[in-house]
Amino acid sequence: MAERRRLGRGLDALIPAEEAESAPAGEVREVELSRIELNPKQPRLEVDREELESLADSVRSSGVIQPVLVRPAGEMFELVCGERRLRAARMAGQDRIPAIVRDVPDEKMLELALIENIQRHDLNPIEKARGVRRMISELELTQEEAGRRLGLNRSTVANMLRLLELSDELQAMVSRGTLSAGHARALLAVEDEARRARLATLIAEKGMSVREAERMAADGRDGHKTTKLTRPSPNVVQLEERLSEALGTKVEVKPRRRGGKIVVHFTDNDDFERLFEELAGQSSFDYPRKVPA
Repeated sequence: MAERRRLGRGLDALIPAEEAESAPAGEVREVELSRIELNPKQPRLEVDREELESLADSVRSSGVIQPVLVRPAGEMFELVCGERRLRAARMAGQDRIPAIVRDVPDEKMLELALIENIQRHDLNPIEKARGVRRMISELELTQEEAGRRLGLNRSTVANMLRLLELSDELQAMVSRGTLSAGHARALLAVEDEARRARLATLIAEKGMSVREAERMAADGRDGHKTTKLTRPSPNVVQLEERLSEALGTKVEVKPRRRGGKIVVHFTDNDDFERLFEELAGQSSFDYPRKVPA
């Protein structure tokens, strides 16, 4: 159940041929920067200043190597993909930028902008989750359909969206990289918001691994207790990580002298249904049940 390779299709494959033919196919032209407006459906909320300055230095030295994608908007153009390149060109003092002009419909704008970001420069996990949620809402997609367009399986999409169940404070910690997405998913197992916040602070301060965070969340401990964590063997940790990645949820491996057990966690009925489909290859609703006499 390994995750499919992300976004194997290029952006051109997402624009129907009839739309591409409305402008000369593949033709690159120089467009004045003053005539290009930013994409209103851009999912990126933050642009790293240092990375932008580095890209601007490259533009000053070698120009913009890869054209941006724009669509006509009256006498102006609206950016579809390439916001970082556009911003860097402006920062570098350029007047024009190479661009491909295509008639891209509204329903494709967010999809293309999101995919372009994931392909070329990852959004932080919260931006990515918000972008996917917006994509699902505006295009009226299921999680599975959104995953298919992004080259992701449904469990990966579901795990992205679960991050948005965190408080604004914890979402900000994930955006800054203070907490990883794995830490955040561990915290989702904690129902009490105050305890969840204490644990988040402790995880960040102690530099805990995801496995340590999961055990602390499951054991009911927080910053008020100093019980030493019992560490499993590296082999067990590796097995847990691989299973957790494959299933998109917390998995514990508990070996014993003879045999052992694997514990798969789920958060609600929808999560159980997803896991059942992953493991059994069919919906739990389709599973034959014995009818009482």
